[in-house]
Amino acid sequence: MSLRIGVVGAGRGRGPASVFKDHQDCELVAVADRSPERLNALCDRLEVPQRYAELDEMLEADIDAVFVATPAPLHAEHSIAALRAGKHVQCEVPAVPSIEGGQELVKAVRETGLKYSFAENMCYFPYCRMYEDLVRAGELGEIIYAEGEYIHNCESLMHDRPDGMGGGVEGKPTWRASLPPIRYCTHDLGPLLQWLKDRCVTAVGMHTGSRRRADLGVLDMEVGLFKTAKNVTIKQLCGFVMAKDPAHHWFCVYGTEGQLEQSRFVVQPGSSTHRLYREKYDKLGGPMTFHVPNNDPSAPPEATVGGHGTSEYFMVDEFVQCILHDTKPPIDVYEALDWTLPGICAHLSAEDGGKPIEVPDPRQW
Repeated sequence: MSLRIGVVGAGRGRGPASVFKDHQDCELVAVADRSPERLNALCDRLEVPQRYAELDEMLEADIDAVFVATPAPLHAEHSIAALRAGKHVQCEVPAVPSIEGGQELVKAVRETGLKYSFAENMCYFPYCRMYEDLVRAGELGEIIYAEGEYIHNCESLMHDRPDGMGGGVEGKPTWRASLPPIRYCTHDLGPLLQWLKDRCVTAVGMHTGSRRRADLGVLDMEVGLFKTAKNVTIKQLCGFVMAKDPAHHWFCVYGTEGQLEQSRFVVQPGSSTHRLYREKYDKLGGPMTFHVPNNDPSAPPEATVGGHGTSEYFMVDEFVQCILHDTKPPIDVYEALDWTLPGICAHLSAEDGGKPIEVPDPRQW
């Protein structure tokens, strides 16, 4: 069986569309985008036969699944529309813009019985998979504390780039300027929770205000402090206008018997550098330093067309296989919300002076 795929959002959707195009079990048959320039450029390059200005038009086509890559505030709306139209969904991060949006998404997944998978590509980077193996194997003992950071100067994406929502033109900033940074926390919080098989139950947030780009109204940086169901403390820092180059993701994990930390700097081109300290091996020379390739060597040659190394190939492939074999989505709707809702709650906390906010469990809705 070959799945017929539609992609909505020809900007961020370019990478996944390329992966679907080359996937042996898929046909990329449709793309929707409100920008004729973006739409035609992508469809011409990938030879996509069906082009649509609106998602609703594409949902009437003969397709099996939709990849949602529209602006973040529209993710829940577009995912729900696709599910209600009888299409499986893989959706970009974050999953929803609000707690109410999460409730509606869960309802749609339950009522349609269709597959919903969260497109968190960081979980598929080789070093994140290695961290998962080490944590799950107990090499650090019981995990008690972890940190994640995502710092990426995205100022150029906040103006003079039509975003399909009315921003980016006539001096109006794009949706990225109004999105609180901590609500885009899934790239690092998601992998941490995946390694731990855990979820956040309480969130506390603080932000620095808007001082670097007050003209855009964007918050400089925002931090979330989370307590999990397994009594792990997690700190997550996000910032998207800071004077920082290059952009980085960064992880640090502490256990009762060891510690694992990622280098903030590129030491060996084509790989990331990490230090692992295990107390039981202390007499053998202390911390170990090692390099992990950015691309998974087991991936096929075409796996890098997505633009984030080999991560998006595995992300797409697992989604495709869960449909073909009727198995659990790799990152299902509940995990998607476990990774998205803490950021929403942390921002609510920041706006309320750092008051702790309970993070809902979407399984209880």
